[in-house]
Amino acid sequence: MDEVAQFLSMLDVAIGEARTGLAEGGIPIGAALFASDGKLISSGHNRRVQEGDPSAHGETDAFRRAGRQRSYRDLIMVTTLAPCWYCSGLIRQFGFRTVIVGESQNFAGGLDWLREDGVRIVDLNSEECVTMLGDYIAANPTVWNEDIGED
Repeated sequence: MDEVAQFLSMLDVAIGEARTGLAEGGIPIGAALFASDGKLISSGHNRRVQEGDPSAHGETDAFRRAGRQRSYRDLIMVTTLAPCWYCSGLIRQFGFRTVIVGESQNFAGGLDWLREDGVRIVDLNSEECVTMLGDYIAANPTVWNEDIGED
């Protein structure tokens, strides 16, 4: 399997999580952590609305579900949307070196900041991710703005 096909397969896990979050009445953002060999470590989705927890972002949920790891440098963070500043801080704090992004059109987050730190960013520009979140934002602008810290 070539690298792009592997990344798309990984993104499918995160998209499944985003769909689960949407079905639960939440924001459709999913994430997953993979070992460098492609083995799934964990996955999660944005649970801010469902749990009333402002820190329950998709990347954070997947990170927490992974449990303690000796190192995060060789793990791959996969997310349906460019990580916000909060999740970008998590990525930098724990030394992730690769982040696969479903899309950055609806929100560019901290991608440039991560790149400046030497994190490899692969933006797959998934039309499914763009549409799923774009439709959600159009229907729920107040909840979306709350999620990204906008007034």
